[in-house]
Parts: sequence; C-alpha cells; structure tokens
Amino acid sequence: METRTDFLQWLQFDMVLKILMSLDDPRDLIRASVLSRYWRHFVIANGLCKQLCLRLFPQISSVAYVTEPRCGTKESAHVGSSNNVELETFEREHRVYAFLVRALTTFTASDCVAEAISASSTDNYPEESIRNTLNRGDRVLRRASYWSSKGQRDPAVPETLIYKLIAGVCVITEISVRPFQAYFQPGKPIYSVKSVRFRMGHPRSPTDIGNDLGDLPLQLPADDKFIWTYTSQEFPMAQENSLQKFKLPEPVLCIGGFLQIELLGRVQKQEMDGLYYICVAHVEVLGQSLFPSFDVEILELSGKFVLKYYPLGQNSSPPVLPYSQLANSPNLLPENLRDLEQLLNMLNGNAPDLDPNDWDDDDNDIDLVLM
Repeated sequence: METRTDFLQWLQFDMVLKILMSLDDPRDLIRASVLSRYWRHFVIANGLCKQLCLRLFPQISSVAYVTEPRCGTKESAHVGSSNNVELETFEREHRVYAFLVRALTTFTASDCVAEAISASSTDNYPEESIRNTLNRGDRVLRRASYWSSKGQRDPAVPETLIYKLIAGVCVITEISVRPFQAYFQPGKPIYSVKSVRFRMGHPRSPTDIGNDLGDLPLQLPADDKFIWTYTSQEFPMAQENSLQKFKLPEPVLCIGGFLQIELLGRVQKQEMDGLYYICVAHVEVLGQSLFPSFDVEILELSGKFVLKYYPLGQNSSPPVLPYSQLANSPNLLPENLRDLEQLLNMLNGNAPDLDPNDWDDDDNDIDLVLM
C-alpha cells in the first residue's frame, strides 16, 4: 500500500509560513486551506488570509475586529471555553478576510462618486459651486459649468475639494480631473494647477457629521472634520482642457468613504484682477464599492474600525448610486434644481452672457432636459 506524507508537517514553522505567504493570489491560499486538516488549521490559526490582505492593502491594519451581524447567528455553545472562542474567532476572521481579499482583487472599476461635500473656497456661490464638477461636460444649458476658487496673489496657496463616495468601503484605482478653460475670457485661459494629491479617510466624529452632510456649506472648508488615513504621491498636472487621469500605483482601500483632492500650485492669473485662480470642470473617481457585502463602523475614541461582513449582501443592491447614474435618472433630483432654474431663466428671456460660438453646439441640450 502506498504511503503518503504531508511534506508541510516535516518542515519548520517558519519555512511553512514563508511558503504559504509567498502565494500572491488569494484563490491559491484558499485552495491550500482545503487540501488537508493540517493545512486548513495552519492557514486559519496563523491568520494568513488577514496577512495577505494587509500586504495588499495596508489600510486593513486599522481593523479592530470583524463581525458577521447576520440574522440567525447562534451564540457559541462553549461559553467559558477560551480555546473554542479563540478558534471561532480565527475561523470567522479567515472567512471574512478570504471573501474580502477576493472582493478587493476581482472587480470591474466603475464610477464611485456619490456627492460633492465641500470646497476650501468658492469665488461665486452657487454659480461656481463644487457640485458643478459632478457634471461630465463644462457647460449645462449652454452655460459654463465649473468650480472656481477665490483669487489669490500668492500662487502657492492650495485648494481642496471633498467628495463622498458611494459606500463606506471602496477600493479606488484611478482619479481624473479636468481643468476648466474659460472660453468666455480673452485668450481662453485654462485655470489648471501644477500638481494634484489625493487623500482618503473618514469623518473625525461620525456623530457630528455622519447624518448631517447636507448641512455642510459647499463653499466653505471642512477638512478639519475628517481624518485622512491615506495620502497619495503628488501627480503633475498639465495645463490642458482635458480629463487628466491619475492612476494610483496600487489600488487603495478607502475606509470611511470620503475623498479629498488637493490642488497644488496655481498657474493662471485672471486678467481682470491680476489674481491666481483654480477652476475645475469635472472630477471622476474609478473603483468599486464593497457594500452591501462589507461595511464599517468607526470606533470614535480609538480611530479603529469594525469590519462587518454580510454574506447575504452579495444578492442585494447598494442603496447609494453614483452621481453619474442619478444625473441620468428621468426623475427630477435636488441636484438638478439649479439646471431647472437656468432653463426657466432662459425661457423668460434672462439668458446669461455667452460666447457666440456656444450656439454652434447641438440643439439637443434643452430637449434632453425636458425629456
């Protein structure tokens, strides 16, 4: 009769750990955990799925603990037995992190912006609000659509834009920014910046801001209300009227669901007042929401968070849609009220000042709004 030997049992602990941790594909680690009882115990007891998550996404280090708050969860039958409780904890972490690492590494990127939250300054509010940057084009109803900072004599003064993402847990791969070209000014200047930097994080105090986002003034800074757990490198930005894409070196797990875009180095003076301005026409954020399968709860005092896994959430639809999908909805949304107001002004003969070349565009713009 042939004798079979599990070679891992003949190796030292450190060697086994090194072999299994060299697996970069989470699917390989999961397969390894079902080959034998010994392999499964080794993978689970040493938290290898969690270690793989940490290696790929360092933001996981802020997890205090994981839960599965699903209906019908039974309490442990071995209350008082620390060994059994510890084993259940290991198995739960293995299960949750196995699903998490798979979700983080197998997805199709899509739009992740839910709404605009705050700009560090706004020149003319609400005409030049940060909310305009959610529109794909630089014109709405034949009127310029963009955000503009206040003017500064010092070109080194930075500006920040803050956005809420579609979920509290998102993996982000790419951020795009389109500077605005003032086609109605002499020379059609482009109010770009020298570079951009991105931060992601969560509200400093969920009780202060979590349910009151609508009360934050869009035209005033709100950076002090957030804790940024990730900061990117600086990306150089061209002075071009195009959607400039900035791919992050590695996918980033955004815990808390908020993104800050930092605009660094003003390059364009306005001829009228001699001040430096920054203007942005459009912002896009590509990635994937992990909700409703995963969610987080920020622990206010520690800065850590609870990672929640909902196995049945894979069959549910996310409650928050990207702004790009909401904007295409046939229903009138609060964000569209400004556009409706502009339309009514035009119909009443109160049309804004426009460049004559604007009227060379397609005549379908108003028809689309009325549909």
